[in-house]
Parts: sequence; C-alpha cells; structure tokens
Amino acid sequence: MTPRDFSLLLLTCLLWAAHTIVSKIVVSGMEVPPLFYAAVRYGLVALVALPWLLPAPRPLWRIICVGILMGGGGFALFFLGIRTATPSSAAIVGQLSLPLTVLLSVMILGEAVSPRRAAGVVLTFLGGIIVMWNPQNGFPLSGGLLLVLASALAGSLAAVMMKQIDGVRPLQFQAWVGAASVVPLMVLTVVFETNQYPIALAAGWPFVMAVLFSALIVSMLAHTIYYGLIRIYPANLIAPLIILSPLLTVVLGILITQDPFDLRMALGTIIALAGVMIITVRRNFMTSLTGYLGHFRRKP
Repeated sequence: MTPRDFSLLLLTCLLWAAHTIVSKIVVSGMEVPPLFYAAVRYGLVALVALPWLLPAPRPLWRIICVGILMGGGGFALFFLGIRTATPSSAAIVGQLSLPLTVLLSVMILGEAVSPRRAAGVVLTFLGGIIVMWNPQNGFPLSGGLLLVLASALAGSLAAVMMKQIDGVRPLQFQAWVGAASVVPLMVLTVVFETNQYPIALAAGWPFVMAVLFSALIVSMLAHTIYYGLIRIYPANLIAPLIILSPLLTVVLGILITQDPFDLRMALGTIIALAGVMIITVRRNFMTSLTGYLGHFRRKP
C-alpha cells in the first residue's frame, strides 16, 4: 500500500468516526427525528447517485432487499439507537456486524469457519456484551445499544446477500441503497414521527450541513474510497486497518460528546477489537504488513 492510499484509508476511518459523532448531535442535540434524518440522507444519496442506477443488477429483488436492509434498516436503526446510546459504545457494538456476517455466511451460504475465526467470533461477542451491559441494572441491556445491535444484524444480512450478486460497482451500490431506502423511510417517518419539518427548520443550516456531510462525504466519498482500496489491496491488509474507525470514534466521543469511558468500556473495547482482528487477519497478514512497511519506508 502506497503512503497516498494509506492516507486515504485513514481519512475514510476518520470520516466514518466523525459521522457517528455528527449523527449523535443531529438526533440527540438537535432532536431531529431519526427516521426523518435517514430519509433525507438517502433521498439525497439517491438523487446524486441516480446516473449510476442503471443497468439494474440481477436479480433485481435481491439488490432491492440489500438496499433496504443496508439503508432503511441498518442506518435507520443506528440513528434510532444512537439517540440514547453514546457514540463510543455504539461504535464498539457496531463491530458485532463482522461476527454476525460470519455466522450468517455459515447458515445461508454454507461457508466453513476455522477454529481460529470461531474464537474471534466468541471474543467479539464477549466484548460487545461487556460494552452493552449496564453495571447498575445488569440486563436488560440499553435500548439504544439493542437498536445498534439490530442495525449490525441488518447490515450483516445485507452483506451476505450482497455476496450473491456479481458485478455491482460502488457508486451503483450507493444508488440502489438510496433508491430502495427512501420510500420506506418516508413512510415510516410519516407514520411514527411528528413535527419533522418544524424541527428541521429550527435546526437550520447545521442540520443541512450534517445531511450533506452524511450523504455526500460519507456515503459517496468515504465508501467509494474504501471499495476502491478493497479492489486494489488484499482484504486481509485493509480489514485490520479499518479497526481505526471505532477507535477514532471512541476518542472523538470522549473529546466531543463527553462519553463516559470506564474500565468496563475499556475492557469490552479491547476484547471486541481483538476478536475482530482474529476474524479479519489471515495467516499471511504479517507478510503483507512487513512488505507494506518496507514500501512505506522506501517512499518518504
């Protein structure tokens, strides 16, 4: 990986982390209804990505389901959850999407899981449970984090279904996520939320900037950079570096939204991210990493 591409990957992780903080401010600080926020975001994504919508991937029903799960399901549930959950805890619980994807791949696609990856799944779930556990009340868990967990499940199911579709380009994928999500989200916000427009108008330009950042910078730019890097470099090199995203979210959460970060959170974070590393890092990762570091040293 060249220094330029490594910088782009760091930028992507920072943008994803910042998006979690911005979303928390929108749905909690500005009190914008989460489903309305998601509907506006994906309406803008659908509009901007419209030129890449056609030709439609086949089968059509599958890409529509993936789009709804990823946008109308995954992000809408995440926005609902982060209204009460802290960004740092949501970022760690969101990492459960990886072991959930592994489990769903076994159940739906019949993929085999090595003992090492199985151990990573167990560790990631253990870390997530520690983060979700309320020391005062034990279980039940935080309602917000349960919604984040449901978001991770929706995203994982979408990822597994996406494996059954070939030849979808990054911007085409964004176009279908936006197109498939905007109508269901509009219906949901009309049915379940009230005073969306007065609240959005009262929030003013900060809300407009947040929506533009979420739709254009995060969806259209950061995700496209990530998909582009995945096509160039081995996934076992990219995936471990993406762990920087939840770590940056934790740091930004502490600095910006004053998230509490005690020993329990630290322990859960370490265990969950260790599990993610075990799942994503293959045996030849150290060889790839050594080669990358040597390339980085040769190019100042």
